Amino acid sequence: MFDLTDQVAIVTGGASGIGRGIVESLREAGATVVVADLNLADAEKTAKETGSHARELDVTDREGVKALLKSVAEEFGGIHILCSNAGIYPQATLDELDDEKWDHMFNVNTRSTFVLVQEVLPYMREQAYGRIVITTSITGSHTGYPGWAHYGASKAAQQGFMRSAALEIGRDGITINGVLPGNILTEGLKAQGQDYLDQMARGIPLLRLGDPRDIGNAATFLASKEAGYITGQTLVIDGGQILPESPEAILAPRE
Repeated sequence: MFDLTDQVAIVTGGASGIGRGIVESLREAGATVVVADLNLADAEKTAKETGSHARELDVTDREGVKALLKSVAEEFGGIHILCSNAGIYPQATLDELDDEKWDHMFNVNTRSTFVLVQEVLPYMREQAYGRIVITTSITGSHTGYPGWAHYGASKAAQQGFMRSAALEIGRDGITINGVLPGNILTEGLKAQGQDYLDQMARGIPLLRLGDPRDIGNAATFLASKEAGYITGQTLVIDGGQILPESPEAILAPRE
């Protein structure tokens, strides 16, 4: 693993699922990690189990974001890594969607990334160094799924923001990249039931769902000093899900 022993990292939505996978990987690499989550009890549990630090955070609250960043920088001596991971994915068909559902999705998934990046820049610019990693998705930029028009749009928007932001902050020694998970075995996915999990696994060339650590390891790479010449890019971590031209291609006979 990469050596992040001198790095301070913040992971939003870090209490569970993909966020916890990122926390575990960063800690394994030696980083000081702040688990920032709306659910403080879960954040404290994850922090205790991983040797991290828990903070309560509503990513839609700009003043709360500013207060968190200030306290982390003061307590730990800087902020080197920001993993903007918090997000939601409630389903709603086009007939069910309304302005409130649409706006809530973008507020949590897209606006929060903008706010976090904007507010962390002064700290990273002061030290002329920073790594920003956004958890986005294959949905929106590569694939679509019924009921997720608003989710896919919010994730595609994250990636558009990231590419232009990279052009503005590169001169400051700061990189910004995105990890694009496919179907990862999180608590939310498990709640869909075993039949759903089996169906999804059959559509993946590796014939299995991903683990949160698969995303965590990729995020840790992009957060490392060794990834310093990579910016504005996305890394798909989906077991090959987006590759087949048809379902039959996955188990096509070998020649």
